[in-house]
Amino acid sequence: MLEIKSLMVFYENAIAINNISMTCRQGEITGVFGANSAGKSTLMRTISGIILDQKKKQEMKGGERITILGSITFEGIDIIQMKASDRAKKGIILCPERRRIFAESSVLENLKIGGILATRSQAKKTLEYVFTIFPALKDLKKREGGFLSGGEQQMLAIGRALMAQPKLLLLDEPLLGLSPLMEKMLVKTVRDINRQTGITILISEQYSRPILPIVHYGYVLENGGAVLEGTSKELTDNPDVRSAYFGL
Repeated sequence: MLEIKSLMVFYENAIAINNISMTCRQGEITGVFGANSAGKSTLMRTISGIILDQKKKQEMKGGERITILGSITFEGIDIIQMKASDRAKKGIILCPERRRIFAESSVLENLKIGGILATRSQAKKTLEYVFTIFPALKDLKKREGGFLSGGEQQMLAIGRALMAQPKLLLLDEPLLGLSPLMEKMLVKTVRDINRQTGITILISEQYSRPILPIVHYGYVLENGGAVLEGTSKELTDNPDVRSAYFGL
């Protein structure tokens, strides 16, 4: 479904993504793991196309130059220069780091905003599904997003992304700042979404222990480059991964 070849991203002369090649197979969960500043969020912004908006804004302000090289192919089409809005229409949907919900809008309004590209029947069906997997949101649907807890905001962010009818769902550090109990619930829900809907999922996380058991294949990034890759079992059994990410 998604194939990345020799991707490089520079901020001025600093390299953020260093010659990454990776694949997200249709219907699978792919993981991207790495410490802070490893390049995970830049990779997600580059796949979603948001980096092109960032690049344009920087050029207009005369700020740092962003250079993007390589290829990103989605469903057989090279999208490296495609606008983020057009990628969203094709089904590439980003659930960003730190949620970025609309704090002054209600839960229901946030979800409806997410479904702006959906047909009426799609929006209705997906809204029912979101309230099924996140029943807490149904009880909170009139509450403003800014008054939700961190875990509730993350549920809302994922629900809003689902409303956009993703074929490829990008989850950028969805467990950031959450309690162990909320982490466990969200990991199970991500796995259920994949199994129940068949949506292809690419998930990035600093701490791989909660996520590794549900991914089909994963990549480990360091300093913008992919240094390890393998199935969930291969990465779990790798002593370097266990030492760096499990503390074992």
